[in-house]
Amino acid sequence: MTSSATQEDTRTEEVSRLADPWVTIVWNDPVNLMSYVAYVFESYFGYPEAKAKKLMLQVHHEGRAVVSTGPRERMEVDVQAMHGFGLWATLQQSGAPGAGVQA
Repeated sequence: MTSSATQEDTRTEEVSRLADPWVTIVWNDPVNLMSYVAYVFESYFGYPEAKAKKLMLQVHHEGRAVVSTGPRERMEVDVQAMHGFGLWATLQQSGAPGAGVQA
């Protein structure tokens, strides 16, 4: 491969990585009731009851769930909101290991 082709591949990879949406992950904790977690997903994200319950059960059984996807700035807002509700949440790029996008 030529030097310019390698540079182009690198630039394409960087743009792709920058374009990856970010995800908000809510983690299981020993404090919050499952019904409260589902309520937070319904009230903050506007998810229907069935989707909120499904995500809550995923948090409960698998230890975490991706609850929202989008640009980094928006995911930072969502993480802060989850913290405001007393939930443990983090954000990461959706292409990162363990960040299966499901929301």
